[in-house]
Amino acid sequence: MSVSSSTEPGTGRSGAAPGLAARLWRRDLPHYPETGRRYACLAIVVVTTVVLYYLLYIQYAVATSIMSHYGMSFGFFILLSVVGNAIGAFASLLAGLADRWGRANLVVYGLLVAGLLVLVLPQAPDKTTFLVLFAVLSFIEGIVLVATPALIRDFSPQLGRATAMGFWTMGPVLGSLVVTTVTSATLDTSGWQDELRFAGFAALAVFVVALFGLRELSPALRDQIMVSMRDRALVEARAKGIDPDRQTSGHWRQMMRPDVVGSAFAISVYLLLYYAAVGNFVIYFSATFGYSEQRTNGLANWYWAANAVALVVAGLLSDRLGVRKPLMLAGGIGSVAATAYFARLAVHPDTGYYTFAWLFVAIGVFGGLAYAPWMASFTETVERHNPAATATGLAVWGWILRIVVACSAAFVPVVVTSVTPLVEHGHEVKAASEQAAPALAVVNAHPQLFAELGRYPEGSAPPELQARAAKEVGLPGLAAVQKAQPQLKVLKEHGAEVTKASQQGPGQWRSWWYVCLGGQIVFLPFIFVMTGRWSPRRAREDAEAHRRAIDKELAALARD
Repeated sequence: MSVSSSTEPGTGRSGAAPGLAARLWRRDLPHYPETGRRYACLAIVVVTTVVLYYLLYIQYAVATSIMSHYGMSFGFFILLSVVGNAIGAFASLLAGLADRWGRANLVVYGLLVAGLLVLVLPQAPDKTTFLVLFAVLSFIEGIVLVATPALIRDFSPQLGRATAMGFWTMGPVLGSLVVTTVTSATLDTSGWQDELRFAGFAALAVFVVALFGLRELSPALRDQIMVSMRDRALVEARAKGIDPDRQTSGHWRQMMRPDVVGSAFAISVYLLLYYAAVGNFVIYFSATFGYSEQRTNGLANWYWAANAVALVVAGLLSDRLGVRKPLMLAGGIGSVAATAYFARLAVHPDTGYYTFAWLFVAIGVFGGLAYAPWMASFTETVERHNPAATATGLAVWGWILRIVVACSAAFVPVVVTSVTPLVEHGHEVKAASEQAAPALAVVNAHPQLFAELGRYPEGSAPPELQARAAKEVGLPGLAAVQKAQPQLKVLKEHGAEVTKASQQGPGQWRSWWYVCLGGQIVFLPFIFVMTGRWSPRRAREDAEAHRRAIDKELAALARD
């Protein structure tokens, strides 16, 4: 049966101009957009990704304040991350249906729900409610994690794919940079609740832009491989004969391939250090180097800024050369070297602030050099199997990524056992030590006497022992010890375990950084199974052969 002239190609929808309400739901473009509109859609997707990760990561930047407010143990806060990422993993699988449902509405209305959730989070009456709300936020993030790179792929031909993916991968990084920049500038005068509200209002502002500005390709257009903008006319011509439902048949089975699944796992473990930077740097630098939340967030700015710039530069360079693998390999090897040095510094508490700052610049640059070309290569690897199953392939990646993040969050306190006592009682013990310093001086000067007094309940020591104490210590000294009893009790209950944790912590953190290093080493061999050339010369030859094939097919269409 032929398609009438009043129907949009590849969509089966009437070509009549829809009303405003329909436009806010029906977002398909019947033709591949001109450059300006295409860039506008790409920009909206990138900004949406930035604000989404701002919403997600703000919790970690004010972690110690949230734990204090709700009386959370460190284990419960870890549970937030584990549950959130586990739910996000299965939300990513659900987002694989974007190959059938489309991508844009998942992004637009997902951002609305996420923004409202973060505005509600500060009103959570208890930690359990906070956990449930954060889990829902993570579910939304898992969906958008898949839908946004799918949109980036749709609007970027392969010869510009790495640049577009470089901008998209800036989303999580710039989200982290926004978090650390805002918190380091405002935490002096704002509470953690205000920090969450700033993020929520930013999300609602971007939602309004996306609501009216974001569009997507019709299924028949996006279900094809587009190598360059020269393919545009041919892609639109082919779209008239494509059945989108048939294209997506069996797409899950097609994505269960070693190059897809293996590559997704490899990049997930490669990013273990990145997950730690988001979720654990505040805790690590506080426990090991005595940094405040604000100082740590300021230090992390060096990482995020360098990584953001490197992602775009690496994408541009990859597209310019026409290859992905050499850049991925260089970035991977550089990351291994930089992370090994970072792990070594864990047991050197005298390391200076700017030593870490410049090291973070190196880690950020090498990470960007590997990740932007990897994202481009991964989507091209998926396209090699079935371009109509792009969202499905990205769903497999998103599921594996979130499972790895959940496991890494769960295993940090297993490897770094010192983190729990330091997070839960470290500040309490430090404050008690400072407040009870005069009393401790008295006790330490007369250890045997106070050991004997400690055998009796307060005020019930024998009169002769009390008289001896008054004679040896003096009434002012006894009064100081009496006044500091609450602090001395804290030190008695938790002082020893906190001291032990402080001594063991640096070595345990080094062990975790070595785990992150192992993930980067695992990444390297999987570069070789992905699609794409190693040689720029061979890549140019492929592009020229493709151009000749397109010209021949277009000429044949013109004759017909």
